[in-house]
Amino acid sequence: MRNFQDPLYKKWRKEVYTRDNHQCQWPNCSIKKKLNAHHIKTWAEYPGLRFIVDNGITLCYLHHKMIKNMEALYEGVFFKIISDKKKPPKNK
Repeated sequence: MRNFQDPLYKKWRKEVYTRDNHQCQWPNCSIKKKLNAHHIKTWAEYPGLRFIVDNGITLCYLHHKMIKNMEALYEGVFFKIISDKKKPPKNK
């Protein structure tokens, strides 16, 4: 059972939102309200990754609901989005 008031969970969620600029990370979505911090590798199946920021991504309510029960299909896309955020900008 997940405790949304757990200080570790709250810290993880805040760090995910901050990294993602408090905006849905779904491609071409710019929603900044009704956000969810989504575990890329699921909470239930990967307890060791529950509080790893790089295992989280910010999604709006709509996109979070859309991927429910299909999370594994989106893992690669979400990890690529997170990875691309870490790359230094290319010099022009």
